[in-house]
Amino acid sequence: MGKHSSAVTRSNKSNNNRRPVYITAVGLLVLSIGGVFVVRSFGSEAGADGILGGKACDDPAQVKLTTAPELQPAIETAAKSLAAKGGKDGVPCLQFTITGASAAKVARSLATGGADRPDLWIPDSSLWVSQADDGETVPSVAVPSVASSPMVLVGRSSNFADTSSWLRAMAGAQPALLDPLGTSPGALALLAIQAERQQTSTPDTTVNSVVVPLAQRLGSMPKPYTDVNALFGRAAPEGSTVVVPASEQAFVKFQEEHPEGGLKAVMPATGTLSLDYPIVVTAKGDTAKATEAGKALGAEMLGDVAGQARDQAGFRDQLLGQLSGGRGVGEVDQLPKPNAEAIERTLGGWSRLSLSTHSLAVIDVSGSMAEKVGNKTRMQLTLEAAIGGLTLFPDTASLGLWTFSSNNGTDGADYKKLVPIAPLSPKQRKTITNVLKVQKPIPNGGTGLYETAIAAVRAVRSDYDPNAVNSILLFTDGKNDDPGSADLEATIRSLQSLNDPDRPVRIIALGMGPDANPDELSRLAQATGGRHYVAQNPSDLRQVFIDALQSR
Repeated sequence: MGKHSSAVTRSNKSNNNRRPVYITAVGLLVLSIGGVFVVRSFGSEAGADGILGGKACDDPAQVKLTTAPELQPAIETAAKSLAAKGGKDGVPCLQFTITGASAAKVARSLATGGADRPDLWIPDSSLWVSQADDGETVPSVAVPSVASSPMVLVGRSSNFADTSSWLRAMAGAQPALLDPLGTSPGALALLAIQAERQQTSTPDTTVNSVVVPLAQRLGSMPKPYTDVNALFGRAAPEGSTVVVPASEQAFVKFQEEHPEGGLKAVMPATGTLSLDYPIVVTAKGDTAKATEAGKALGAEMLGDVAGQARDQAGFRDQLLGQLSGGRGVGEVDQLPKPNAEAIERTLGGWSRLSLSTHSLAVIDVSGSMAEKVGNKTRMQLTLEAAIGGLTLFPDTASLGLWTFSSNNGTDGADYKKLVPIAPLSPKQRKTITNVLKVQKPIPNGGTGLYETAIAAVRAVRSDYDPNAVNSILLFTDGKNDDPGSADLEATIRSLQSLNDPDRPVRIIALGMGPDANPDELSRLAQATGGRHYVAQNPSDLRQVFIDALQSR
């Protein structure tokens, strides 16, 4: 904070959107910068300047404040009201320079030591505060909340048959999330799914069955969603199955501008999380004066004059009081607020899941795969799971296909190369599907597991994609029984020798049935930094497949 005189001015800045860079625990996306507003505090004495009918305070303290763009008009109203009171009745004499910018942009700038550091910051959600620590100055909260807006789900009524929870509501439609790594509404939607589990006791497998495909689909987009109104536009047409997690405030403003839009907002029965708009002290020096200014502005923001402007803009007060005129979703039940660990775990998981995939599927076609499980063979169930698993991969993922059994390939190799790794274009998907459909167990064929694992790692490493998760999806129903191969210890040493921390290639081993050896699969996977899973019933393979993708 500093001191000088100034007049009321206004200007605009803009900045192009770009894909977030994952720093600290959360990816941060640079979004548009809003207008800049400068307001001067004035005293109560009559003066000749004619502005607000008073004499300017002598030597006002300058306060640089950055706020969430949607709240900027209400903050400007509060700043003007505070300016009219400055210098009397203990109200500090202040000059605010107000800039609108996304919370992600500001948190990124603060965490990386950006030069344009505000004295005060009002992000749309307090979840960003822990991400703004530069290692030297820890931001502190002067006012916990000056406005609020609960998260809701927005869509056509036909898409809300089950709103008993966030997870069920999203499972029954096509969720379109704003980028969780760069926007608060996107992040809070994922965090709501985790927070409600304290009530629902939903197992990981059920959550993963919704979140994993969603991350794969949205993460594959060249540019994530950042415009909530554009998403509302996708949800509005008759027959649309799109539902949009958004703030109530964003929905209310859209509804006012599009009264015939056909959209409704619902709050799942488990409750919701909210945008809370805290005033955060981010000044490098003189934090006491910045804190005093923040508290003065907070008190004004929660007063009657600014409160009316806030309500008009669709924001609730800090206690989540209902909006006037029956707007919004009415009374709000709150979910437990996530802590920093939960935020890091949830968004860190999303970041991993949304990475592109560069994988080789390797499927056991040994003789034991002909054994029946109910009315189908292990082979049939495995192929059905693999074909179904293709739908979990976005078009930007790359996938290839091998099969293996003793002496299955050329020159006596245990593996056969069927489809090279390539992006999952419609042609590649069709090729893999058609090749899978004609696979048959090889009578008396042994499980050439060890030789195949080594060869597969070498193959993926030779075609490594540095912008993707590189892995081998190894399906088998048994343990190695190729007498001509190296033993397990020699195989582990070979796999470990191929490891490169800068270019990891991991085996995800998927065992099925009672004959799969979990210890053997675990050691093969762990030698590459991967994981293993065993489905006692091959019909459970789809869920195991989802779990494997979730753990990458």
